[in-house]
Amino acid sequence: MRTRPGGRRDQAHLVTEARQSRSAEINQRERRYLLMMGMRLVCFVVTVVMFVNHAGWLTVIPAVGAIALPYFAVVVANTRRAVSPGEFRAYQPRLPERYVPPPPPPPPADPNQPGDGGT
Repeated sequence: MRTRPGGRRDQAHLVTEARQSRSAEINQRERRYLLMMGMRLVCFVVTVVMFVNHAGWLTVIPAVGAIALPYFAVVVANTRRAVSPGEFRAYQPRLPERYVPPPPPPPPADPNQPGDGGT
């Protein structure tokens, strides 16, 4: 990593936490919208079939779904993933503690020095 003149380092971003690309986000939103509109189509067909077969007040249930689903499809398709400022985490490598070698052993005592108790 480079160090800036002010002493700050550039922060490395984790790739797994990176935002989706714009095209991938739009593709995902379109799929959600089309899925919900497909559910609306199914509700509409079920409503027509139930109405033709004189299902009575039960016909209202899929009809409400067919009427309400377009609103929810637009709202859900237009929502983005919320990005909060606390969501970013800088890369923190999991390194072991730095190895510090043990101090060298003391040198052996010289038998010719006085005060050792030698002969």
